[in-house]
Amino acid sequence: MADLGLLIIRLVFGLTLAGHGAQKLFGWFGGHGVKGTGGFFESIGIRPGVAMAVIAGLGELIGGLLFAAGVWIPVASALFVIIMLVAIAKVHAKNGYWVTEGGIEYNVAYIAVAIGLALTGPGAYTLF
Repeated sequence: MADLGLLIIRLVFGLTLAGHGAQKLFGWFGGHGVKGTGGFFESIGIRPGVAMAVIAGLGELIGGLLFAAGVWIPVASALFVIIMLVAIAKVHAKNGYWVTEGGIEYNVAYIAVAIGLALTGPGAYTLF
């Protein structure tokens, strides 16, 4: 049962983060695409905005897919943690903890899951 639990965690968190990457890269799922995300990044001091939006989007997309597949979990987890730490530092920290106020709650949950999976491993149900 533990392996099934790990699969569910990986799929939900991994595919959600991959979806965030698709928002940044392609404008899917209500996202703003590379140009829109790049403009937002510029507005919060992340430059060059478009290039950084591509890097962030690829990190989320690739990291999320790796996480969901149970492949290279330490790499996928590191990508998650880096992306979430930047999001905390540049956007959410000033708003406190709770996501209802734009805080770090969501980011902390991702970090906890990423570190937890890096420490436990992906479980038996992986692509490789």
